[in-house]
Amino acid sequence: MHTILIVDDEAEIRQSLKGVLEDEGYKTYVAESGEVCLELLRKRPLDVVLLDIWLPGIDGLEALQKIRELEKAPEVIMISGHGTIETAVRATKLGAYDFLEKPLSLDKTLILIKNAIEAKRLRQENTDLKKQLQFKSLIVGDSVPMKALRQQIGLMAPTNGRVLIYGESGTGKELAAHAIHDHSLRKEQTFVEVNCAAIPEDLIESELFGHRKNSFPGAAAEKEGQFQKANGGTLFLDEVGDMSLKTQSKVLRTLEEQRLVPVGGEEPITVDVRVIASTNKDLEEEISRGNFREDLFYRLNVIPFFVPPLRERKEDIPLLARYFLKEFASAYGRRSREMTDEAIEALMHYSWPGNVRELRNVIERIVIMNPTTTRFERKHLPPLVYRNGGRRTAGTEFSTLHQARDAYERDYILKKLDENHGNVSRTAEVLGLERSHLYRKMKTLGIAAKE
Repeated sequence: MHTILIVDDEAEIRQSLKGVLEDEGYKTYVAESGEVCLELLRKRPLDVVLLDIWLPGIDGLEALQKIRELEKAPEVIMISGHGTIETAVRATKLGAYDFLEKPLSLDKTLILIKNAIEAKRLRQENTDLKKQLQFKSLIVGDSVPMKALRQQIGLMAPTNGRVLIYGESGTGKELAAHAIHDHSLRKEQTFVEVNCAAIPEDLIESELFGHRKNSFPGAAAEKEGQFQKANGGTLFLDEVGDMSLKTQSKVLRTLEEQRLVPVGGEEPITVDVRVIASTNKDLEEEISRGNFREDLFYRLNVIPFFVPPLRERKEDIPLLARYFLKEFASAYGRRSREMTDEAIEALMHYSWPGNVRELRNVIERIVIMNPTTTRFERKHLPPLVYRNGGRRTAGTEFSTLHQARDAYERDYILKKLDENHGNVSRTAEVLGLERSHLYRKMKTLGIAAKE
């Protein structure tokens, strides 16, 4: 239910508006002064304020200024019995959504309130989108490699130099590209991403450079390419090493001339684009194999830098894990989550072949699969991470031989279950046990069949 605050020093107007708005389905509050209005807004966020200009104490315009400073400011519609154009203009400059004159037209008032609510919704969506974009360029980590990476970005971002980002899959090359754009002189312009490995070879030229209508079968309409969409901004060519030699040639020409010709077109189009490329391949080796153009490599490799794999910066794992816990708790509307030291230790001992992307997926999985858990333990981790990341040192974590034996048996059974894709019967056969005996052993050790 949408909420409205009516601020007027005349009780009759407050009660009259309150009755009309409640009949329309709004939840309403009333205040007789600017001071009471601000006190109410500090206690609870509201959608719209109907604010009289002439009030005892602080007047409506001063109250409006203070309202706009609030973290979750409502939309404000100013009301005046003897307003002037000058007053209306001043109110608008201070952030008022609109201006109403007394006596109020109820139809106009209801329309303005509806529009103001929609404006507030759009403003909130815009704020949320900006937060998401900030997240995309947030580089988490206090390790030496990540501090060096942030320093490099700070140096290279304000330039127009082309950047080539090296790194394994899942290390965060896209994140680095977003960070470069967000710290560049082009940050107010468009950031366009093209995954060169995901686009079929026969479509990538059309995707990058656009095409004219009927230029090839299926081209029913004209299409603008990604180079044009990124004009004035940044184009990120993800996994550029997977691009065909034919497309590489056209990209090279576009970079050299800052012009392109759409598929099926004749007239060149001028573009101003900063290109950032990434690859998980050794491009110099690809050049020697004839898979990548050497001249394009030197065009892209103006400012090279490397995003290290997670296994080379394991001190960042606790920070990343807690960051993702907070992210997914918020995304799924859950309470804040914590992770035990034992669970963190298991994460740090795992090799993370999928890098940061794999860690993020693991954290999302345990948040989804354990909706009521607020403190995640080692047992909540996926079996692969649990087993390979949870090696214990004999004599350091167990008080009895029985505990050590149980831990070893549990890890060994999980390993065999994983090798046999969770098939209990086949695992029992490999272990030389009766199926029923293995089930009892699993139950004793706290291993669910689904593990």
